[in-house]
Amino acid sequence: MDTRVYTAAFAIVVFASTGSGTAQSAARGMAPEAVRAWQDDLRFMAREMERIHKNLYHSISRNEFAASVAALNSKIPVLERHGVIVEMAKIVASVGDGHTNIYPTRDDKIGFHTLPVAFTFFGEDLYVRAAHQLQRPLVGARVLKFGDFDVHDAYAAVRTMVGHDNEQGVRYWAQYLLAMPEVLHALHITKSIDEVLLTVATSRGEQRVVLHPFAPVEVMSGDTVTLFNRRDGWIDVRDLSGHPDPIWLRHTGEVFHFEHLGNLLYVQINQVGDSADETLAHFAQRLHDEIAASKPEKVAIDLRLNRGGDGTLIVPLVRALIQSENIDRTGHLFAIIGPATFSAAQMLADALEKYTNATFVGGPSGSKGNTYGDSRKIILPNSRITVRAAIYYWQDWYPASKRDTIAPQIPASLTFDAYRNNTDPALTVIENAWGAESMPY
Repeated sequence: MDTRVYTAAFAIVVFASTGSGTAQSAARGMAPEAVRAWQDDLRFMAREMERIHKNLYHSISRNEFAASVAALNSKIPVLERHGVIVEMAKIVASVGDGHTNIYPTRDDKIGFHTLPVAFTFFGEDLYVRAAHQLQRPLVGARVLKFGDFDVHDAYAAVRTMVGHDNEQGVRYWAQYLLAMPEVLHALHITKSIDEVLLTVATSRGEQRVVLHPFAPVEVMSGDTVTLFNRRDGWIDVRDLSGHPDPIWLRHTGEVFHFEHLGNLLYVQINQVGDSADETLAHFAQRLHDEIAASKPEKVAIDLRLNRGGDGTLIVPLVRALIQSENIDRTGHLFAIIGPATFSAAQMLADALEKYTNATFVGGPSGSKGNTYGDSRKIILPNSRITVRAAIYYWQDWYPASKRDTIAPQIPASLTFDAYRNNTDPALTVIENAWGAESMPY
């Protein structure tokens, strides 16, 4: 079936169900004009996604996509606003790539709320990493249940609305979505949008607490991780340690920087882009010059907070490292990656893997070398909600590669104990490494 036939068939299905949907809405109390507006948005979304995405059907068939759209169109009259948005996000996520999505953290028009806690995955376990000061006793607790849902079942439900390249990408976004009452209610994890029953494990044993919506979701940049940034009136579990922040969390507001740690030159790149004062190319030249002048024993490139940017800017940095012959050797050049390493940061990691002798340390990356990327925005005409669709296919790896991540040669993922004590397993590994003979691979 070609695109024109599909589009016509889709239009027939949607328009045919619109009339009955309006009748249902009157019976259930939803304003008919609201139903029509959401159905118009849904129709527009499906049409524009097909037009804009590089290959909308790389992981889902035309018929499956059309059926999901038609099903939602029929269901809109009995849904609340947040339910429609979550169902639309599920359709978009079903396309199957990390750059095609609807994310409440990227769009103020969605207008969802957050609980007075911030969740973070450490391994397979979900913790209350931070909380508003009114919920201080919850800081550091391990989450067991949302309502009657085991935390892993809640994760599985949220997973359906996350566009992703691999499971690390799901885990990254799920920790935000699980703190949104609208999401939990729309996915039937909780019975009310106004309260969330949370069961947690603390040092005092298992506890149950009812939380209420606290504030609007903070809309954040897409290119740098803000998860660990401190907020006024909130307590982070690492604040209780009495130890200073590890170096990778001291400069989260900077695009890039470097500093010496004994015989190690630590380089953090939080975004693949230019800063307000310096281009990435100029920074790369400064880095090259610093390596030549100071002759460090080791260099570590930290990409753990890097969500991407402009992948065309990575060449000068990669070249600067290749040209630093005293450093571009096994056991002397390291790249630190993790589940948030994504998009153009993944491209940079791919280039380091392909063209340098860097040893990868940390956790698996949040994307892969062969994937769809470079989102373009689709603004829905009535709700003004933003849908993103990938417009290019990037192939940095061998065409037949089945990998879905860069797995570090030296695993050193951030554990909960390491985080709360302000220690850094990845950097500790690198600081203790000494030449190729010390590499455990």
